[in-house]
Amino acid sequence: MKSVENIENLITSNPWIHKLHKAGLLRIIAEPCDIDLEIAHISYIEVKKPNSQALLFLNPTNSSGAKFAPVLTNVFGSFEALNLILGREVEEIAGEIEALLKPKKPKNFKEKIDFLSYLVSLRKVFTKRKKVRGECQGVVHTGADVDLGALPILKTWKNDGGAFITMGQVYTKDLNGDTQNLGMYRLQVYDKNRLGMHWQIHKDGAHLYHEYARAGRKMPVSVAIGGDPLYIWCGQAPLPKGVFELLLYGFIRKEPACLVKSITNDIYVPHDADFVIEGFVEPGEMCDEGPFGDHTGFYTPILPFPVMRVEAITHKTNPIFAATVVGKPPLEDKFMGYATERIFLPLFRTSAPDLIDYRMPENGVFHNLILAKFHSRYPAHAKQLMHAFWGVGQMSFVKHAIFVGEDAPNLGDYRALAKFILDRISPRSLTFSEGVCDQLDHASPNACFGGKLGIDVSQPSASPAPQVLSDEDLLESFHSVKKDVVSLAQHFTECKNPFVLVNLKKSSSVRETFELLCKEAGANFKILIFTDEKNNPNNLYMSLWRVVNNIDALRDVFINGEHIGIDATSKGAQDGYDRQWPGETLCSREVLETLVARGLIERDEEFWHKFEIV
Repeated sequence: MKSVENIENLITSNPWIHKLHKAGLLRIIAEPCDIDLEIAHISYIEVKKPNSQALLFLNPTNSSGAKFAPVLTNVFGSFEALNLILGREVEEIAGEIEALLKPKKPKNFKEKIDFLSYLVSLRKVFTKRKKVRGECQGVVHTGADVDLGALPILKTWKNDGGAFITMGQVYTKDLNGDTQNLGMYRLQVYDKNRLGMHWQIHKDGAHLYHEYARAGRKMPVSVAIGGDPLYIWCGQAPLPKGVFELLLYGFIRKEPACLVKSITNDIYVPHDADFVIEGFVEPGEMCDEGPFGDHTGFYTPILPFPVMRVEAITHKTNPIFAATVVGKPPLEDKFMGYATERIFLPLFRTSAPDLIDYRMPENGVFHNLILAKFHSRYPAHAKQLMHAFWGVGQMSFVKHAIFVGEDAPNLGDYRALAKFILDRISPRSLTFSEGVCDQLDHASPNACFGGKLGIDVSQPSASPAPQVLSDEDLLESFHSVKKDVVSLAQHFTECKNPFVLVNLKKSSSVRETFELLCKEAGANFKILIFTDEKNNPNNLYMSLWRVVNNIDALRDVFINGEHIGIDATSKGAQDGYDRQWPGETLCSREVLETLVARGLIERDEEFWHKFEIV
């Protein structure tokens, strides 16, 4: 595949490139950029900007000077792009789902006809299988011609185990062939015809794989890349098990997803995908996968995962390779997650009917923090909802949940909401539990399960406020008690329960430090949150990201009278943590300097520092 020479033809020939370009949501980069770090670093910085655009790299290359098909990143990089892809506002889609769940009785003949017409239109949600080849099969490579190295697959982080496909639509089906599944899983490139299938233990893809493994049969898999961006959003939607995710595509688009049969297996894929990688997973064949800098902002460990053996690669005559970049927030999942959050609220209310609203802040990495507003009708009502959350689908991965009553501010007004919470929180408002965690979570001492924390602030607190000192005086007081304290910053001191972010040069148990500070200086604080020296205690956005990533509630939350302590430091053997604590994703300073010199990014040290980019 050669680099693109006619930009205009490329834009007009691809409907989604054309839509993004027409809407002013596309930046075209014609200068050659390396698929090893350069494209990823440019995209990583772009998505964090307030006016973020999708990026089309016309001339991807590598250190050998090879040329590849164009690469599209950051397609979900703004609310404007999200609405363009969905075709309408998320609230409209959510309202339609709510109307289906709670249909109103037609009051007259016209309303009856309208309702029947709507029901008839729902037939379009079902996928349509075409008997001819699709656009995605304009060029076919099989046998010895299969070479994953011919695709512009990115390496995102310098410590990654290799290049990874990050926006692949992974299509599978159950052992009986009755239902098809679509998931979004990362795929590591091992060589020209082998991929690592990162099927996490809780995911549908892993469940289907185990069916084939028990039967001793190889599992067909097809991975589509590109085409309508809505496919990829549907792939991460929290639909009930057994429901093919592309039914949601039909519901939103009001037209069926058109599928074609893969060349070498019986999996059906979107006809308009740009690339399709076809193959099989042999039962029991495993290979070490990772490390990989994931959407948590931390590297995941090297672990064995199933291997996909590629038998065919097909693509359009002029394909574009779609990719996303993961790491520290904010990222594309900020916008994708917002759509999921809003659209699935009506469905979630069916199991939690007193729920008014919920939010999953992007710097809480979604599964690490949820904010929920509910109608508080009786004592311990919030506890009932906590367990409802922890028992429903992907919500079961949520580690920390804060519940507020209907008198709370809008959940999207984070500063006002924080004040509301801090005026009501107390040790008595905390509920500890244990359950499943995302396999990517590193804080728990056990892979895949650990401590959870629910906070009920639906009732006011009678706890008195502390005697607040200046940051300088409080630091001097703390330092005189414990030399480990390096720096600190107090926040929301106007509230009854302000919190202090305390940086430690840890030499002993954080719990012991907390207990000692409570004894000697407890009148001057209510909540202490301990972090490592590298954390900036004045940067609340990144501090929240680090805290909810780094704690296991059963191990790291302490109570002493009216005081609450949280240990968000890195853990090791001295903390009873026998796993390897992961490193954080950081851009290569050398690569950034090269990109600045070539005019591909701007030097903005303040911006880089704000989001801990280097």
